[in-house]
Amino acid sequence: MSKLTIEDLQKIREKSKGGILSEDGPYKAKVTVHMGTCGIAAGARHIMSALMKELEDKDVNDVFLTTSGCAGLCSHEPMATIEFAGKIPVKYIDLTPEKVKAIFERHIMGKEPVMEYALAVGSERAI
Repeated sequence: MSKLTIEDLQKIREKSKGGILSEDGPYKAKVTVHMGTCGIAAGARHIMSALMKELEDKDVNDVFLTTSGCAGLCSHEPMATIEFAGKIPVKYIDLTPEKVKAIFERHIMGKEPVMEYALAVGSERAI
């Protein structure tokens, strides 16, 4: 069996992303709450609950809410990453339920990143 190339991996990545997050797919946005042990200790469960409440209260069904492990920035937990199809992801840090409300309204619903709560725009890998 031949080795996978970078191009092969990129094709697999794009194919898998298309099923979850695409402009014409079932989800317009993906929100990942980082819930490693450091995130949980810092309050990530409260952040997840606040996001779930916003989705329920606003009857939003086209946002994919998920979790991941540690993002490697323990001192900035709780954290979340928001992605839209074809857009660069935004990583939010030091979150509180109040910040989640603002991020939900302005970024998830309005598609405008809330830069005062963001650590970075972009991902860990080259695009």
